[in-house]
Amino acid sequence: MRGAGSTTSATGQAGTRAFAPFEWMLAGRYLRARRKEGFISVIAGFSFLGIMLGVATLIIVMAVMNGFRDELYQKVLGVNGHMVVNKLGDSFDDYKAVAGRIAKVPGVAHVAPLIEGQVLVTSDLKSQGAFVRGITEKGVMGLDMISKNLRFGTFKGFDHSGGIAIGLRMAAVHGVNVGRTLTLVSPRGATTPFGTAPRIKRYPIVAVFELGMAEYDKTILLMPLGEAQKYFNKGKGVDVVEVMVDDPQKIALMRTAVKAAAAPDKIAITDWRQRNQAFFDVLKVERVTMFLILSLIVVVAAFNIISGMMILVKDKGRDIAVLRTMGASKAAVMRIFLITGASIGVVGTIAGLILGIIFTLNIESIRRFVAYLSSTEIFNPDIYFLTNLPAKIEPLETGFIVIMALVLSVVATIYPSWRASRLDPVEALRYE
Repeated sequence: MRGAGSTTSATGQAGTRAFAPFEWMLAGRYLRARRKEGFISVIAGFSFLGIMLGVATLIIVMAVMNGFRDELYQKVLGVNGHMVVNKLGDSFDDYKAVAGRIAKVPGVAHVAPLIEGQVLVTSDLKSQGAFVRGITEKGVMGLDMISKNLRFGTFKGFDHSGGIAIGLRMAAVHGVNVGRTLTLVSPRGATTPFGTAPRIKRYPIVAVFELGMAEYDKTILLMPLGEAQKYFNKGKGVDVVEVMVDDPQKIALMRTAVKAAAAPDKIAITDWRQRNQAFFDVLKVERVTMFLILSLIVVVAAFNIISGMMILVKDKGRDIAVLRTMGASKAAVMRIFLITGASIGVVGTIAGLILGIIFTLNIESIRRFVAYLSSTEIFNPDIYFLTNLPAKIEPLETGFIVIMALVLSVVATIYPSWRASRLDPVEALRYE
């Protein structure tokens, strides 16, 4: 008798070691509910779907937000420059000397003198406002966002072409292409005894570019610097000198060096953070807000796990009592139900990760397919500025989403598992 009791005790202790095989076996059986326990299986399925869809939605939405931010960041900085150098007081006639000194600063990638102005562009079809940028051929070729997205014509000989370069959407609005002409009207023309007369001049189109940002492609117009000086009555001066640097994130350090090289007592510098701070702050707020809102989907799915596990614990009261009488410890019972609930969360999270990545990698194709089925224009470039739906998966952010879902899934199973371990075998078997 003593030997048999000793053997039973030893077996019970050995069998209830942490995460023993029999605990995994029982957890697997509870996940594969029989026909009469189908309701429990349905709840587990909905919990799995909730976690999967929550994780996938978070990954997809955050990837789209990241894509928006990066695309807009590249478009805005690729066209407007990282720093703008203005001369205080006097006209900016010595811009060549200033630009030469700035170009020698380590970390400066490109320097371009500019003349900026607004005009009315007219054609046989339409009239619209446009933003003129007077720039040299070297300056245009230094802007990869423009020079590498040329669709028609050429920038070769742009300085002496006497023509203009326009965006693809502006060309479409006016129904023109290379070789055709557009009329530019500026309110600041020649001064006469009767006042200032508007300046009206017709220019041939020598190039058409596409930046991929609808607002820019519709409103930006490039003009040779020499022609812009004449058209806007700038003499031999310019408005600003734009500076492009190798690393825009180190703009604070570069700003100090550029200002030191460009006569700091007469120069004012504005960097991209100041010019676009409100714009990028809005994107940041939207990104954080969307993350917090969509995280609630995962939280709701975690509550589904809690409810499903509570029903499972109540349904398996007799099994728990039998296990306890056979020598299973409270910790073993808790681990069995912990494995059961956590498995739903882990598998759902992995499935959501895979679904989110696949959806994100094919998001533009999916957008086109949905637009074709619904016969509607999804992601209108006139509203969202960009011509394609961007998406970018950031590994650290995605990893955080996965870890958050796993933690919530495990935490959601703790209380039901604890309740199962506290179940009194005598009470559970009293009415059996």
